[in-house]
Amino acid sequence: MSEAILNNFKRLKSMNLSIDITRGKPSSDQLDLSNALLSSSVSASSNSGADLRNYGETFGITEARELGADLFSAPLENIIAGEQSSLLLTYQTILANFLFAEPIPWKDLKNPKFICPVPGFDRHFMMLNDFGIDVVPIPLTNDGIDLDAFEAALKNDGDILGILCVPRHSNPSGETYSDENIQKMFKVGSNFSKKFLFLFDHAYLVHDFLPTKSQSPLWDIASKANVCNQTVIVTSCSKVTFGGGGISFMATGGHSLDLVKKVRMTMIICPDKINQKRHVDFLESAEKVKLHMKKHAELVRPKFELAYSFLEKLDNEFGTFSRPTGGYFICYATSKPIASKVVKICKDAGVLLTPAGATFPKGIDSEDSIIRIAPTFVTSDELSLAMDVFVTAVQIAHLDLNT
Repeated sequence: MSEAILNNFKRLKSMNLSIDITRGKPSSDQLDLSNALLSSSVSASSNSGADLRNYGETFGITEARELGADLFSAPLENIIAGEQSSLLLTYQTILANFLFAEPIPWKDLKNPKFICPVPGFDRHFMMLNDFGIDVVPIPLTNDGIDLDAFEAALKNDGDILGILCVPRHSNPSGETYSDENIQKMFKVGSNFSKKFLFLFDHAYLVHDFLPTKSQSPLWDIASKANVCNQTVIVTSCSKVTFGGGGISFMATGGHSLDLVKKVRMTMIICPDKINQKRHVDFLESAEKVKLHMKKHAELVRPKFELAYSFLEKLDNEFGTFSRPTGGYFICYATSKPIASKVVKICKDAGVLLTPAGATFPKGIDSEDSIIRIAPTFVTSDELSLAMDVFVTAVQIAHLDLNT
C-alpha cells in the first residue's frame, strides 16, 4: 500500500501541476451567467428621481434598497444598499462601534472581545485583529453555534461585545443554523447585555446547491426576539454576479443603523448608483435572484460531488469531511495533527491550499487538523488532479511516509 501511494505521488509530482484551490471563487462559467451586466444600459435617474450620475443617496438608491428588503424580508427603512461586499459593510459596522459606540466607544475599552465560531472565516479574524479585538472561539454543531460554549463564554468574560458568524452554509464547514439555535443565541446574548451585537455575515444567503434545511429570515427571528437594534445582517452579490463588481445589503435598526449611517456619511461620498441600478434591472427581485442562483447550483454541485468522490476513498481512520448543501467550501478534519504537513505535501506537488490554521484566530489551529478545500474555481479536470494530490498527501502524512 505504501509503495502504491508513493508511486502515485511521484506520478502526480512529475506532471508539474499548478492548481490553486485556496479561495472560494466562482468559475468562469459561473461568471458568464451575468455577462448581460457588461453590456446593459441604464437610465440616468432612479425611480425616485435621483440622478444616478451625480452625488447623493449615501445609503443606496431606493430600488436597490427595495431589493435588499426583499432578500432579507425586512422593512425598507432598515436597509442600506452599499458597495461590492458584505465584508466591507461588516468592517463599517465594526468601525462605527469602534469610534462611536455608546456609552463607551470600543476604542476606549481595555479588553474588547468578540465571539467567533471555529473553524471560521479568516478575514473575520483579520478584521477584528485590525481593531485590537480579541477573538473568543467557540465550536459549531450541526445546528449552529455550540450554545453551551456560548453561554459559558459570556459567563466567564464580561468584556465580550458580540458575535460574528456566517449563519447559512458557514464558512468553511457548511453548517446552516436552525431557527431554534438563532433564537437561543438572541436570548442568551441579549440577557448578557442590551448592547451585545449580533453580526451575521449572510454571504451565502442564496447559495444552495442541494436541498437545505429551512431557515426563517433572520430579521423575522430578530423582530420576535426584540433585538433588531442589536442585530446587523449583511449580504452581497459578489458570488451572485461578479466578484468585487456587485452590490451589498445591510439590515439593521435603531442605534446600530444610526452608527453605520454616521460613518458612511463621512467615508462614502456616494455608492456606485449606476451599478446599483444595473443590478436591480438584472436581478429584479428575491425570487429572480433564486432562479439565477439555480443556474449557479448546476455548475457548482458537480464539482462538490467530484471532490466528495475522491474524499470517500479515504477510510475514516484518516479523517472526516463536511458535506455542505451550499456555499463554497469543504472542510477536511485529519485524525492526526498533520494538517500543516498535508498542505506542504500538496504544495510540493503543485497544488495550493489555504494555509493550515487560517480558519482559526491568529492562524493557530491547536489540533492542526482542519484543512479548507475550495473546489469551485478550477476546471473539473484540474479539480480531479488536485483532489488526487490531496488524498495522496493525506495518506502520506498520516502514514508518515518519506517522499
